[in-house]
Amino acid sequence: MSTSPVTPPLGDAEVVDAGLSALARGVIGSEILKIAAEIRAMKARGADVCNLTVGDFDPAQFQVPRELVEGTRAALDDGQTNYPPSDGVLPLREALVRYYERELGLRYPVDAVLVASGARPLLYATYRTLIDPGDAAVYPVPSWNNNHYAYLSGARPVPLPVNAGTNFFPTADLLRPLIGEARTVLLNSPLNPTGTVMDPAEMRRIAELVVEENTRRARDGERPVYLIFDQVYWALTFGEATHATPVSLVPEVAPYTILLDAISKSFCATGLRVGWGFMPPAVRRRMADILGHIGAWAPKAEQIATATLLDRPEAIRAFQEPMKQRVRERLDALFNGFKAMKSEGLPVDAIAPQGAIYLSVRFDLVGATVRGRALQSNEDIRRVLLEGAGLAAVPFQAFGLKEDTGWFRLSVGAVSTATIEGVMPRLRELLVGAKR
Repeated sequence: MSTSPVTPPLGDAEVVDAGLSALARGVIGSEILKIAAEIRAMKARGADVCNLTVGDFDPAQFQVPRELVEGTRAALDDGQTNYPPSDGVLPLREALVRYYERELGLRYPVDAVLVASGARPLLYATYRTLIDPGDAAVYPVPSWNNNHYAYLSGARPVPLPVNAGTNFFPTADLLRPLIGEARTVLLNSPLNPTGTVMDPAEMRRIAELVVEENTRRARDGERPVYLIFDQVYWALTFGEATHATPVSLVPEVAPYTILLDAISKSFCATGLRVGWGFMPPAVRRRMADILGHIGAWAPKAEQIATATLLDRPEAIRAFQEPMKQRVRERLDALFNGFKAMKSEGLPVDAIAPQGAIYLSVRFDLVGATVRGRALQSNEDIRRVLLEGAGLAAVPFQAFGLKEDTGWFRLSVGAVSTATIEGVMPRLRELLVGAKR
């Protein structure tokens, strides 16, 4: 018997929205994903765009390690398709312990390791595990998504503006006036969005500040402050930049530190969704309970494949060395192009590549006129770069910064060096025409 299809009456959008929770009505979607959707639509219409927006890897440019693909396929063929343990399969957690000891010199127990579907849910879960409504969450701006996670967790956001003068990182002196009220302090190195790497000496001073503050709080019977250290880009450093962890520099900070990591950036495996955290076991147990209710576990087959790869240091080096070289080539192509334009007196500046897949670039165009358009904000600059030169970039406003300073993040994981070199003449022509 055939029936006519039913068109459900879904209601007026404004009326439906009024019936949602205050949290849902107040949440702001990802600014980066909104820009990326705009770029996809332009490219679908045939526009020539150098897309430097989303912090992802295009498989046509950067493939995942062969061992991950083959290991995942083998695990699927072996029937590893059911629910994994909510805190991660034991072979992966054990492999992670060996991996961190071998590569970072950190010897953690296996019950300090929590696995989830990428670093993103772990960062969100860290906020939910440590913060009660009204607790102060201190984080630098620009930084990735902390303003949104502060909102979603009910934290009192305490953004700490940083700039190129401190390599876009907080210092112990900047944090000291805030540490007494903080429940969490967030650090991310190499940093998204700037691609800069934190000076180990400054990281040591911040870790010592956290220990000092928690010694006082223990004496006064107060809850501790926790250091959240996002190091998902740690394998991607360049030149003289070196990666360090707060725990390796100041072991006494370990009881108050959560290290977050994943295969997404170190192995170009953003879609395979395997991430992990190293943390005090008591914190881990409660965070695992929260993530267990959400169901944010990593796929079982990918976990098994990741465990196998992490125990193969030769395979890791064979993958990462040429991958890092290709990332660096793209970053250098951008930086050298901007450096040449700056030497001509054009209104652009950039920070030399240090880490991650990002370049920080400043277009000094606020107050300028480009092709008859008066530019008053970073959004105006973004538009003219996109429409006038086919350069798609993300302003630092997408990372919590309020001021229109002209700073942008450029991400190279989804473009070729040839595409970057192709956009540079168009960009130079655009900037030559800027007038004040």
